[in-house]
Amino acid sequence: MKFSSTEEYGLRCMLQMAKKGPQGTMTILELSQKEDMTPAYVAKIMSALRRGELVQSIRGQSGGYKLARPANEINVNDVLLALGGKFFSKEEYCTTTGSHAACVHSMDCSIRSVWTGLEIAMTTYLKKCRLSDLVQTEPAMEAWLTKSMSPPVTAMAEKTLKEKV
Repeated sequence: MKFSSTEEYGLRCMLQMAKKGPQGTMTILELSQKEDMTPAYVAKIMSALRRGELVQSIRGQSGGYKLARPANEINVNDVLLALGGKFFSKEEYCTTTGSHAACVHSMDCSIRSVWTGLEIAMTTYLKKCRLSDLVQTEPAMEAWLTKSMSPPVTAMAEKTLKEKV
């Protein structure tokens, strides 16, 4: 599974605005310069975030975009949903093959349970992570990750982080 560039850059734009604080606004041009993207791409991202009610557009000379709610009330899951939708949907992984009109495993599919469990785990974790958590240094975020995960996951994460170094 991969995250799209739209999801990654959208999250980065949200972090730029979170760094500005509750009253701070940023223009499309400012965001495009900070994140090295074209203004057209930023405009597309901001439009999706506005439709997702995560940002507000402010008109006028000192206008731009600002967070619709405080950074501690916006979680990463909300941002990713607004930009790309759910991670897994039954329509995506319960497709038919061959000449059958419906999946031959539609009544008893243990694989579907894996996808559903993964969706629940990812969504639960991403709902815990708020923009206000992400507005910190990488070492502080790694400490937050370690603290916020359950013990078995924490051990796996620590091993992965050590392998990166």
